[in-house]
Amino acid sequence: MTDKDYNPSSCTPPIPPTSEDESFARLRLLRSRRVGIATYNRLLAEHGSARRALAELPSIARAAGVLNYETCPEAVVYAEMRAAKTVGARLVIQGSSDYPQTLNDLSDAPPMLWIIGDATLLNRPTVSLVGARNASSLGTRMAKALARGLGEAGYIVVSGLARGVDAAAHLAALPTGTIAVQAGGVDIMYPVENTRLAEDIAKQGLRISEQPVGLQPMARHFPSRNRIIAGLGQATVIVEAAARSGSLITARDALDQGREVLAVPGHPFDARAAGCNMLIRDGATLVRHVADVIEVLEPLHPERGQDARQRRSDSPPRPEPDLHETDALHSRILSRLGPSPVAEDQLIRDLELAPASVTAVLVELELNGHVLRQSGGLISRVN
Repeated sequence: MTDKDYNPSSCTPPIPPTSEDESFARLRLLRSRRVGIATYNRLLAEHGSARRALAELPSIARAAGVLNYETCPEAVVYAEMRAAKTVGARLVIQGSSDYPQTLNDLSDAPPMLWIIGDATLLNRPTVSLVGARNASSLGTRMAKALARGLGEAGYIVVSGLARGVDAAAHLAALPTGTIAVQAGGVDIMYPVENTRLAEDIAKQGLRISEQPVGLQPMARHFPSRNRIIAGLGQATVIVEAAARSGSLITARDALDQGREVLAVPGHPFDARAAGCNMLIRDGATLVRHVADVIEVLEPLHPERGQDARQRRSDSPPRPEPDLHETDALHSRILSRLGPSPVAEDQLIRDLELAPASVTAVLVELELNGHVLRQSGGLISRVN
């Protein structure tokens, strides 16, 4: 008996849990051997409750040629529930009011989620924002700018709690709301360097996982996590992604789920931009700033888009840059650069100027072919 033996789209959605006993039975059913999401949904549809499905499961397995089949022991589920209580996690089951409506559209929607934090975020307008783990300085700044702007416009930012772009997006969206989808158990801090960030998200946002509490993440768990990231967001934004990367898997999941995909372009010589440039070539919306994302989202939430436009119209206009000052900064930057790469952060410190003003000019010089950006945040002059 395997998931591929039937079509999950033919299954009716699981009915809401009616008691704690049914919730326990559902978790036990899902944790039973050879029961995947499609099997779980079919068993519930055919038998009406998880308790009846558990009772029939051994005979169903025998009919499928699986001898001496045993369902998940109750002690295993009790242990998982005790561990969840210890870390302050609670179970959200598909069909309940807390379950995110965006995930209900998926044929392989997780039947249940362990969550730590503010469950109300699951049913607010959301945008998924992911990207490279080895993100450049510009990439992380772009991720922060997009996450901050989306939060100010009323959107919850969803990401995967990885290092690089994910961490930058979560950090910038903390004040307005962010959801971290974890590959392992909801209580497992991975990577360890993001432990403080994960703790802050639990206090100010939400951490979720479909995996058992206490499970250490393995490579096979990340693609499953990525489908949830894509499914939660009403659009997915990619900031820096290599040609073969988990971020592109998330983008493909979003496309398969009928979501909008947007990408930030990058320099053709930067391998971290290859995936984004490919997505744009294939029809993804090009993102220059947060307004490009909001423009795509506004048709989904007309009232929210109107509020955002009103806030933008009420904001004072930005002063036009002084051309003489810009030319002078061009010369200062180029005079400090040569064929040997220099760290961008060091250049900014040497100039003793605001990072934002230097970064803007560096982007312009890069586009004009005067400077070359290399891996590790290094910059050199093109002679």
